[in-house]
Amino acid sequence: MDVITVKEERCKECGLCIAHCPNEAISFSDKLNSAGYRPVEVDDAKCIKCGICYTMCPDGVYEISQKGESGGEN
Repeated sequence: MDVITVKEERCKECGLCIAHCPNEAISFSDKLNSAGYRPVEVDDAKCIKCGICYTMCPDGVYEISQKGESGGEN
C-alpha cells in the first residue's frame, strides 16, 4: 500500500496540489511552518494515491512510498 508523506517545511502554500486533487483530499492546515506558511494536509480516507499532488508540487512537498519503507511510516 502506498503512503503519502507531507514534508511540511517545504510547503509554500501555493495551492497547486489542492486545485488538482481529484478527490478533494488535500487542504491547508491551521498551523504554520517555520517560514510562516500553512502547510497542506492529506485526508487519508479520501486520498486514492493517484500521485497528482506529487506531480504538481514545485517544491517537493510530497513523498510517496510503500508502507514499511524509510520515511513512509505515519
